[in-house]
Amino acid sequence: MNRVDVVVVGGGLAGLAAARELVAAGKDVVVLEARNRVGGRTMGGVLSNGVPVEMGGQWVGPTQDVVLELIEELGLETFPSYDDGDALMFVDGQGVRHASPTFGLPERTAAELARLSGLMEELATTVSVESPWTTKEAEELDRQTLDGWLTSNTDNDLARRFFRVLVPALFSAEAPELSFLHFLFYLKSGTSLETLLNTTGGAQESRVVGGTHRISEQMAVELGDRVRLEAVVRTIRQDVDGVTVEFEGGEIACERVVVAVPQTLAGRIRYVPPLPSARDAVTQQMPAGSVIKFQVGYARPFWRIEGLNGSVLSLDDAFNVVLDNSPEDGSCGVLVGFLEGRHARVSVDLSPEERRELVVSALVKFFGPEAAQPFDVVEQDWNNEEFTRGCYGGRLGAGVWTQYGEALSAPVDRIHWAGAETSTIWNGYMDGAVRSGRRAASEILTHG
Repeated sequence: MNRVDVVVVGGGLAGLAAARELVAAGKDVVVLEARNRVGGRTMGGVLSNGVPVEMGGQWVGPTQDVVLELIEELGLETFPSYDDGDALMFVDGQGVRHASPTFGLPERTAAELARLSGLMEELATTVSVESPWTTKEAEELDRQTLDGWLTSNTDNDLARRFFRVLVPALFSAEAPELSFLHFLFYLKSGTSLETLLNTTGGAQESRVVGGTHRISEQMAVELGDRVRLEAVVRTIRQDVDGVTVEFEGGEIACERVVVAVPQTLAGRIRYVPPLPSARDAVTQQMPAGSVIKFQVGYARPFWRIEGLNGSVLSLDDAFNVVLDNSPEDGSCGVLVGFLEGRHARVSVDLSPEERRELVVSALVKFFGPEAAQPFDVVEQDWNNEEFTRGCYGGRLGAGVWTQYGEALSAPVDRIHWAGAETSTIWNGYMDGAVRSGRRAASEILTHG
């Protein structure tokens, strides 16, 4: 049986970042990736005209310092997301152009949204991102869902509707499906609600030339034959002498393991001896979101001619979040949009043709008749990906942080945990994934 210092399970950003740090420190490392590609929840695609598009995570922005530094270190480049012109908001069949943080909503609702957002931000400042379960009033914040908090704190129906669309845009899950403490933790982890929502100055500010999957691909090139594809890990056995990782096609002995896959997948690996009950409970209670991502190609970015930046938020439609995703040179127009949360779950039962009609008809409503003639509609259903089972990331429901949160990233003897959901900074984002991999590597190197 082959023996190395460390086996990394998962060839996404977290796993490759961990492997890269360990190799730099002189460790003998093998990365086992179940897919036939690296990149995890980042994934490249190509339109029929040859323009690359991102079918998974794609944006980077200010304060995401770790991933931005890594991009530069790997010799990759970024370019700004298109954000010139007005955005569109659709409510009760009416479309409104706007260029303000009020989203073009009525004055009373805009004022209420500002009040609610202010309350959320104030509460978020009290959260400990390192250990949310130790936050003052943690149990009270954790026992209620975000939707429950909204219902208790406003009687403005339009404000509640706004947040009930906003939450799936961030989590690909519905407002009743996540703990209010988790929501507050997420805001602080990602700097602020404003940062999470904004393009310029926010989390959607920039894109990687050629696609974010290139970050993982470049790290894999550096690691060379240490990365093994189509190696599905089934069992991890550990004892006083070390660890044996069994995968389809073989097994490897090692001193330590980094498990860098989504929590729901980590729970499908067999552990001998079994994981502690709290750690196992985390894998059972951190489901991934539901999302189908669409890239829609047009001969030109025609909306720009009308002074629009391509951004849409609709409180009426299933396909309700849209952004300009055209190539930097504007050689064609691309709109990216999503079916998220319950809309994604319902839409999986439709045929690809029916989903295409749903998407294109919404874009015609938003942008007019020219939107009826795309040359491409490319979709990626992340829930049907065997080795992802949902995006954008995992979430914790009411009561989970305070009961099981401490087990989320704590090592179990020789097993260390990585992945965007285990990061305290930019949790759920590419930056958080890289940070988590480096943190797991640091834990191993500290042990010698």
